[in-house]
Amino acid sequence: MHSCLFCQIVAEEIPSHRIAETERAIALMDSFPATPGHALVIPRRHSADALEAAAEDLTACMTLAASVGRAAVAGLGADGVTFQSLARPAAGQTIFHVHIHVIPRYEGDQFAFPWPSVPGDVTVIEAQAERLRGAFPNDEF
Repeated sequence: MHSCLFCQIVAEEIPSHRIAETERAIALMDSFPATPGHALVIPRRHSADALEAAAEDLTACMTLAASVGRAAVAGLGADGVTFQSLARPAAGQTIFHVHIHVIPRYEGDQFAFPWPSVPGDVTVIEAQAERLRGAFPNDEF
């Protein structure tokens, strides 16, 4: 078993609510959502942060993150999207596998960084994942 949480998710050693996958990246729901529909995009290959990741992995992750953002607008009615990636402890990174937060934004949502670390309701998260999956255009992934 891998010691990295996201490597365990990539290897399907622990469950996740996957939204979409490419050859290089996986989009999944965040278990501690800042807003409804909060997702993560991770590369399949381990790198501690964006400063160490290969350019092709970063490109794949951002491309998938943009698709998730479009799905959040189309499928969840988000008014906008915040994309966020933290690199190293001084920036607030706590899981050391590069990842991009895709945080749907809603008028008046009161989002603030850092957001409270409160587990989301698994049933709600899975329902949001299903709506996001359904909002992807047929020609994407």
